[in-house]
Amino acid sequence: MTILVTGAAGFIGFHLCQRLLDRGETVIGLDNLNAYYDPALKQARLALLEARGGFRFARQDLEDGAGMAALFAERRPQRVVHLAAQAGVRHSIENPAAYVQSNLVGFGHVLEGCRHGGVSHLVYASSSSVYGGNTRLPFSEGQGVDHPVSLYAASKKANELMAHTYSHLYGLPATGLRFFTVYGPWGRPDMALFRFTRAILAGEPIDLYNGGQMVRDFTYIDDIVEGVVRVLDRPATPDPDFDAARPHPGRSWAPHRVFNIGNATPTPLLTYVEALEQALGRTAERRLLPLQPGDVPATAADTSALEAWTGFRPATPVAEGVARFVAWYRDFYQV
Repeated sequence: MTILVTGAAGFIGFHLCQRLLDRGETVIGLDNLNAYYDPALKQARLALLEARGGFRFARQDLEDGAGMAALFAERRPQRVVHLAAQAGVRHSIENPAAYVQSNLVGFGHVLEGCRHGGVSHLVYASSSSVYGGNTRLPFSEGQGVDHPVSLYAASKKANELMAHTYSHLYGLPATGLRFFTVYGPWGRPDMALFRFTRAILAGEPIDLYNGGQMVRDFTYIDDIVEGVVRVLDRPATPDPDFDAARPHPGRSWAPHRVFNIGNATPTPLLTYVEALEQALGRTAERRLLPLQPGDVPATAADTSALEAWTGFRPATPVAEGVARFVAWYRDFYQV
């Protein structure tokens, strides 16, 4: 099977491509290798993928409609996993136009490619950030997501609405996955674990927002990939029990589904930091700061729908996942 993975040189995309190649798939990896964070890290991931049989790289901007149409016409993927996006909640406050172009216009081009290319299943990345101002934990797919607190979150909710429309109008099976705070080896330098590790090793303070009183459902990368693959192998179908008079936000009469992928173990940020300190053998200097605009104090995932659909739920303990990240970081940067 030929599978298109967008954002292939990114954190999740790299790991997913490795997994798909391991099981013998042909993978078309799309990425534009932009400079949102150090392109050298993306190039290092890409080099490992290109060394493997079955992988083909396409350097392509999502916003280029003609280029995306040509890619779908030439490569003819049977399934698509769409991970490419302008990421980052805080960055969306400073540079909103990038999110409109990549996450809205770009996603529209992916949907058109799937529609005209006869793709049998589109799996796309949503985010736990869509729950926005909701404070009822754990977050479940049955809750409304009508109060986003960042443009990034709004763009991800828009993706869910766009995908549902294509499922309804054109019969495109599509599944949205709301990722919860993904971490692990080869992670993004703008994420907390990477930034904290770099600062602690350099003897610099780490910034803890909301006075350090944050809670996150930290989810290890291998669990994310396992969930994506299991969902990919079970295309979305219409819900025979869907009630249009009381519509469930995560299901539909159309072949469209939405699932949380989280560890279902909300962890205080200070506990996360303590696990990092133990793995590094160093103590962090902590700088307590106010809650940032666009951020939320706590997230927690209800993953019962994912488990019912795939038979899988993430379960890697935070201490174990953090230790694996530190081992990778020390090896990659030789520190």
